[in-house]
Amino acid sequence: MTDAVDSAARWQIYARLLGYARPHWRVFALALIGMIGGAATDPAFAALMKPMLDGSFVERDPQTIRWLPVVMVGLFVVRLVCSFISDFGMNWVARRVIKDLRTAMFDHLLRLPASFYDRQASGALISKVTYDVEMVAGATSDALTTLLKDSVAVLGLLGWMFYLNWKLALIFLVVGPGMAASIGAVSKRFRRLSTHIQASMGNITAAAGEVVEGHLVTKLFNGQDRESASFGRLSERNRHLHMKWVSVDALGNGVVQLLIALTMAGILYAATTFASTERTTVGGFTSFIVAVTMLQAPVKRLTKVNGVLQKGITAARSVFGLIDELAEPDTGRRELVRARGEVEYQDVEFAYATSIAPVLRGVSLHAKPGQRVALVGRSGSGKTSLVGLLPRFYEPQAGRILVDGIDIRELTLASLRAQISLVSQHVVLFNDTVANNIAYGRRGEVSEADIVRAAEQAHAMEFIRQLPQGLDSLVGDNGVLLSGGQRQRIAIARALLKDAPILILDEATSALDSESERHIKAALDALMSHRTTLVIAHRLSTIENADLILVMQDGRIVERGDHASLLRQGGAYARLHRMQFADVPVAV
Repeated sequence: MTDAVDSAARWQIYARLLGYARPHWRVFALALIGMIGGAATDPAFAALMKPMLDGSFVERDPQTIRWLPVVMVGLFVVRLVCSFISDFGMNWVARRVIKDLRTAMFDHLLRLPASFYDRQASGALISKVTYDVEMVAGATSDALTTLLKDSVAVLGLLGWMFYLNWKLALIFLVVGPGMAASIGAVSKRFRRLSTHIQASMGNITAAAGEVVEGHLVTKLFNGQDRESASFGRLSERNRHLHMKWVSVDALGNGVVQLLIALTMAGILYAATTFASTERTTVGGFTSFIVAVTMLQAPVKRLTKVNGVLQKGITAARSVFGLIDELAEPDTGRRELVRARGEVEYQDVEFAYATSIAPVLRGVSLHAKPGQRVALVGRSGSGKTSLVGLLPRFYEPQAGRILVDGIDIRELTLASLRAQISLVSQHVVLFNDTVANNIAYGRRGEVSEADIVRAAEQAHAMEFIRQLPQGLDSLVGDNGVLLSGGQRQRIAIARALLKDAPILILDEATSALDSESERHIKAALDALMSHRTTLVIAHRLSTIENADLILVMQDGRIVERGDHASLLRQGGAYARLHRMQFADVPVAV
């Protein structure tokens, strides 16, 4: 019963996969016609052996001698045209299906919640977008071609064999299954990919990897449409390279077969016209042997088709499993043009799906527009989880979060995230120019003057001018061509250009040298001006001027106040301050 259910599920997956080929049914139908026409040439060629031998060598019929070479060449021309149409058409449809599936997967990756990425390895996701989709091609092109084309060829050849000698044909049917099984057991399938296709796949994998690793930045700066358009261009390039390879391969094989046919026709015409041959009635028997010989290749391919189908269906299950993942809940209907910057948490509780205990327990805070609120505490106290709820990377299990008095669940994700900028210690840059990285979060056209102004405020132009192409210089994979301080300043310039009223700073000055920290602090002062800022602080010296300091412990706010009042209380904040300034190491 389980096997039957699994089999039914697999065929449902295959039917869903074929549904992606439906929009391209015209090319698909043309490819089917080419398949049938090409497959019909196999029994036609075997049938041609009988008049060729009996009419030419035995009976010496002049008319047969004249038309046989023409018919043979014509038969191979038909085979060439039909094979090219079927191979190119089926692979065209397959590459279209792959492009559509890959684009659908990529678009869906851009809209999956952060909790999905928490439980998935990035390499496994990239493999789905690259390798698994390629495996689907076997089920949409190779398997269908084999099933249809080779089935027609086998039926035609068997029919001709029964017509010639039904007794011998019965003998072949008896030994045929064993022969097919032995061929299938020892056969191996080899594939080669061209250098250009490999390079194209590398670009696609890199683009997918950037989105997987930088999904939070993409979401927060509403870069989904930009990433989707860029990925679409890469996929189109990949499809074009594949079709170029397929067309050259199909045409090359066809030309080789036509040359062989012309050579055989010439030899046949010369032998039957000028060479003396002994009369013998072997035409029917030779035709039968030829049919048997030609039957082996399609039977061999049919024995392998089930493996190709199963691989394709398994890959399709993986692909559809990703596509069917639930996207981020975006049920809000309200649009907020520009917030004043008031942020309020009301009795918020939160736990990760993989957590045993909640990481936030009844947290409440109120940040007025333009206020600087600092979060301090030991590692694991809930600081990053707290700020991650504001842009709705995660959903709290209890309580609510308000922006300008509006529950953030009532706002669309794009509208909410347009109000928030993020600068983190783990800066995410994309393998693009400096200018495009700075302008990443700005919708619409961005002038170079705006980019330069933001870079100047972020103290970034001083090193950008020294780069080989200035603003047009590539930053490398995740900014690898830049130093940590330079990457940080580009991130600040990006946040400045976005000009959001709410700012999140997550350890933005940690792990920097003194020179870089001086520039970063000056840039952050410009960034925080007139913005509501939530600061996760490692070094307490960086938040002494905060309007409100919240001390977190085990998911709760245990102290709140400004720097001076908290020191006077002599509690957790004062202890942390004494340990830091006494040069005693402490995890915060």
